[in-house]
Amino acid sequence: MKVPVYNMAGEEVSSVDLPAGVFDAEINRDLMHQALVRQLANARLGTHKVKGRSEVNRTTAKVYRQKGTGRARHGSRRAPIFVGGGVAHGPQPRKYTKQMPRKMRRAALRSALSAKASNGDVVVLDDIQMDAPKTKEMVLLMDRLVSGESTLLLLSGRNEYVEKSARNLPNMKTLRAGYLNIRDLLGYNKIVMPLAALEIIDGFLNVGDEVVGEEA
Repeated sequence: MKVPVYNMAGEEVSSVDLPAGVFDAEINRDLMHQALVRQLANARLGTHKVKGRSEVNRTTAKVYRQKGTGRARHGSRRAPIFVGGGVAHGPQPRKYTKQMPRKMRRAALRSALSAKASNGDVVVLDDIQMDAPKTKEMVLLMDRLVSGESTLLLLSGRNEYVEKSARNLPNMKTLRAGYLNIRDLLGYNKIVMPLAALEIIDGFLNVGDEVVGEEA
């Protein structure tokens, strides 16, 4: 699949063939969903905790006498039916971790990238550099390239000025290509990447190539 390559002025300067092994793969929606559920589950801390009746700090004295009151018999104020008592069947710390083979995770990434490419949502830049952090310049650049749509900007490595220029924009995120993940791919309408980032993605997602990155 051939796509145009733009410069930072929004002008088309050349074209590039997107690697077929990455951007022309079979689109498997079930696999993408499974990978997304796994990533969201693994992001959960699982530290929720409530106190049961054995953990609350209340008196151990019997509430009132057993017989003769006309009321139900009770032996503890810690029972869940009382205000201040323990919680019945409440949440306890647990792990939400889900396992998924690396081949399946990377197949899900290829599927998501292929879906973006087929919809024309992948924009390639020849390079992206800034002399200083300037949010206004980043806004103008994205307006030229993607008309203000929510954007995931993939970078080949650390680029402090570019990252700082984008981090205050609510509908934009910068991400290093080696940390590409299914949540960010599906969470933004457009994917913008320089040629250097494209090479990194091709390097670790193309089947049989040497692994140089790892998804989240």
